[in-house]
Parts: sequence; structure tokens; C-alpha cells
Amino acid sequence: MRIRAIKRLRSALGTLLLIGMAIFWLIPLIWSVLIALRPENEPIVTGNIFFGSRLTLENFQNVARVTNWGEHFYATLRFVFGVLVVQIVTITLAAYAFARMRFFGKQLLFGAILIQLMIPAAVLIVPNFATIRTLGLYDTIWALMLPYMGSAFGTFLMRQAFKQVPLELEDAARIDGCGWFGVLWHVYLPPSIPSLVAFGLVSVTTRWNEFLWPMIVTQSSENRPLTVGLSRVLRTSEVGALYGQITAGVLVVIFPLMLLFLFFQRQFINSFVRSGLK
Repeated sequence: MRIRAIKRLRSALGTLLLIGMAIFWLIPLIWSVLIALRPENEPIVTGNIFFGSRLTLENFQNVARVTNWGEHFYATLRFVFGVLVVQIVTITLAAYAFARMRFFGKQLLFGAILIQLMIPAAVLIVPNFATIRTLGLYDTIWALMLPYMGSAFGTFLMRQAFKQVPLELEDAARIDGCGWFGVLWHVYLPPSIPSLVAFGLVSVTTRWNEFLWPMIVTQSSENRPLTVGLSRVLRTSEVGALYGQITAGVLVVIFPLMLLFLFFQRQFINSFVRSGLK
């Protein structure tokens, strides 16, 4: 009985610890929501620091007038999912080649791809911008997408997933008359879907939060994503920072990702667990 009581106590303490950590990580989000609902004309240094005198949607209404959020949202969807579709094709084909095909210099080429993981993205901004200018793609959706159409991380992740597939399955498929594409489609892709989902989550989240590159290579609002539109909120006042409007704008930008996670959190967690991604 004493051992059971100790186990229950440990379980209860562990649950309380996890709840406390969850609340701690939610504090910035809770603070943002409360400040966004605070009246605009009430400084946070006076009165109730959270609610103010009342709850209001004034900050969201003011943010809605700052820029055309519909155009930015559409540009973000085109950018994020356009890159994701191309990346899935490129990393799948490259991973299959590095995992199962034999060709001269395979290990050397794969090592060169992995080196890209150690190169900061900021280092490539100047040469990438020069390339975009040379190709005449400035202020187009292709200018946003072109530097991200390949992924060293995605190639490595899918290569590891493909190498876990038994070679006997590939041999059986080839005996049945499958070519390399049939083998890839029917043998390697089905068990590797969790890895693709995990990569898709990383890609969508990263591209959704992209700011510097879209700011540099786009000029018109129809090609600028939400993060660049959010920067206009910071320039709406000359009297100081309007924290209510800023937090309201941030919530507008992150709301789709939050909604996506709330609806698909089980699939999110399972995809990372099955792929072994930490």
C-alpha cells in the first residue's frame, strides 16, 4: 500500500509540474490577448495592467484599417504551400537517390548538402537577391519561393526514413515489374508519410514566420506575406508604442497556426514521434 501511495504521489507531482510548465509557457500568449483587448487610450502603467476599465475590440478594428490583410493572407498561403509542394517533390526524389541509388560521388554530394545546415540564412541573402534581380523575378511570388525549393534538412530526414524500409520489399516490387518511380510510390512513400508530415509542419511554420527575405524581394502588398504586413502596425503612431495594436496584429498573424494546431494537435504529435524528430 505504501508503494502505491508513493507512486500516486509521484504521478500527482508530475502532473502538477507539467500543468505549471504549461501555464508558464502560456503567459506570453495570455498577456498578448489581454493587452489586445485593453482600451487603446488607457496606458498599461495605469489601472488594471491586464483588463483596464473594460474589454474592447478597438485595437483589432484599428489594425484592420492599417493594411489589406486579405491580400497578405492570400500571399502567405501561396508562399507557404507553394514552397511545401515543391519541397515535397524535391526532397523525396533526392532522398530516394541518396538512400537507394548508386552513382559516382554520392557520399561527397550528400555531405555538401548537409553542410548547408551549418550556413546561416542571412549569409545567402545578398547572392540570392542578386540572382532574383538577374532573373527579373523581383516583386513576384517566385522571388519568395525560389530559395526554399530545396531543403537539406528534408532530404536528410527522408533519406533516413527510406533507409529503414527493408530492401526485400523493393526486390519484390521490381520482380512484379515496378520501375524506380513505382518502387518509390508504392514501397517507400507509404511508410514514410509520418516523416513527410513532420517535415511539412516544420516547413509551414518556418515559412509562415519568414520576414526578412519577403521584406527585401517584394514591394507590392499582394506579394507580401502577413509578417511584412504586421510591420506596418509598428509605424502607425508617432507618440510611442501602441502595445494594444501591436499585440492585436501579432494575434492576427499567429491565429491560423494556433487554429491549425488546436484541430490537428494529435496528428502533429504522432508525426513527430513516429519520425523520431526531436
